[in-house]
Amino acid sequence: MAYLLLIMERSEGRRRWSEAEGVSKREQMLRWGDGLRARGVLRASESLRPDTEGIRIALDGAKRLVTEGPFAESKEIVGGFFLLDVDTKEQAVSVAHECPASGWAMVEVREIGPCWPPT
Repeated sequence: MAYLLLIMERSEGRRRWSEAEGVSKREQMLRWGDGLRARGVLRASESLRPDTEGIRIALDGAKRLVTEGPFAESKEIVGGFFLLDVDTKEQAVSVAHECPASGWAMVEVREIGPCWPPT
C-alpha cells in the first residue's frame, strides 16, 4: 500500500535557519531517504521550494484567481514528501516516527487512494 509522508513546516521556519542549520537538516533528510530506499520502502521523495515561490490557482465562479506566494494566511507549508510502499498504516506511522524532520516540523501520514466517496 502507498502512503505519503508530508513534511509540514512552519512557514517562517526555513528563513530562521542559519546556513549551517539548513545544510545539516538537508543532509539528515537525504541520509534518512537513502536508508528508506535501501530498506525497499521508498518510492519517491522530494523537497519543495519555499511558498514565497509558489502560485495558487482557484476558481471563483467563472473567474480564475491567481495568487503568488508568500501566502499570508498560511501558518504551515508543505516542505517536502516521502512516498512509501509499506503493507500497513501502522508501518507507515512507524516510518514517520523515524523521520528527522519531526524535530522541526510535523510529519503527516496519508494513505494514497480515491478521494471520493469520503469515508
